[in-house]
Amino acid sequence: MAAEAMEVVLDTAGSEAKEFKPVTVSKPTPYTFDLGNLLALDSNPLPSDLTESLISSTARDGAQSLINQLLTTCPITSNSSGVLMHLPPPTTPLPREKPLPPEKQKTKWELFAAKKGIKPKTKEERKKMVFDEEKGDWVPKWGYKGKNKDGEGDWLVEVDEKKEKAERDGRNVRGEGRRERVEKLRRNERKMRANEARARTKTG
Repeated sequence: MAAEAMEVVLDTAGSEAKEFKPVTVSKPTPYTFDLGNLLALDSNPLPSDLTESLISSTARDGAQSLINQLLTTCPITSNSSGVLMHLPPPTTPLPREKPLPPEKQKTKWELFAAKKGIKPKTKEERKKMVFDEEKGDWVPKWGYKGKNKDGEGDWLVEVDEKKEKAERDGRNVRGEGRRERVEKLRRNERKMRANEARARTKTG
């Protein structure tokens, strides 16, 4: 009885084993692969009398060959996220899903700037500029021809209370604006040095 049961088990295992095909696939013309796109190209011709089983078998051979190529070619690593396979860059160009967007029409300013050779300012350059309504153009906030020097070169100078006092003290009223600007710069430098010294004292 035990021998009969063993024979049944062996027959069942043998029939199940026949259902699994080998992992090696042999073709007259070898496959070509694009691993970046997970693509296996089979250039072997198919017979004219295709059947469902033949299509399934051909698809299975292609998938098995692709898996074999991936496992023997691509590096495999593992981390906390799991096991990762690193694919090479794709080599087969694929068509776009949607058509190319139309070229954006240039504005009147962009056309004018291109004609005059005006280049757009960078973000850093824009931070250093301010719009002068009198000149109708962007000028530097400070430095050469800076906005902070407005009025220093005017032929007519408005005399306020501070400038009247400067005139009484014998100072040139026209240079008062520059003196105020220089003094403001020095005050800022003194404050900056004081802040640095205070910070060193706290950290020390």
